[in-house]
Amino acid sequence: MAESVTERLGGKENILSWVATIFVAIVVALFIHGFVAEPFVVPTGSMLNTIQLGDRVLGEKLSYHFRTPQPGEVLMFNNPDGSDTILVKRVIATAGQTIDLRDGAVVVDGKVLDEPYVEGQPSYPIDHSLSGDGTLTYPYVVPEGHIWVMGDNRGVSLDSRYFGAVPLDSVVAHAVCTFWPLSNMRML
Repeated sequence: MAESVTERLGGKENILSWVATIFVAIVVALFIHGFVAEPFVVPTGSMLNTIQLGDRVLGEKLSYHFRTPQPGEVLMFNNPDGSDTILVKRVIATAGQTIDLRDGAVVVDGKVLDEPYVEGQPSYPIDHSLSGDGTLTYPYVVPEGHIWVMGDNRGVSLDSRYFGAVPLDSVVAHAVCTFWPLSNMRML
């Protein structure tokens, strides 16, 4: 006599066990993706040579619920233009700090930043602002609840020099490492 599908799979209890296991795995995966960590694809070359165009970056989502981003950290945030694009930039200054761009250098609170990751590229103002009021003026004080971000590839990066300070509530993750392609894998 032919064996039924239920019998071949070990009975109804075994099938229910598999269904429950798959359901729990999906719920755990969605929880991790939504609240703990998420992979991101870098959409532009604004972070070259730190992160390559198209690299996959692991973004950790928990820490910024307990602390604010710090200068030097690389993070992901919602594009201020309202699109669905997630941008990746480096934090340069936090609320209350004063940014100035002098002779191609970034100056925070009167001190020229040591920025080896820009590989000697100068940092100049960008003649546009998404805020609608034209070019940002310097020195610029980062407002409360905001951060100032810039791409490492300063010549092509549209960053806070273009769209102004970024609201903290638009930050989605802290960049931990690049993981794909394997040849570019490294901690950030």
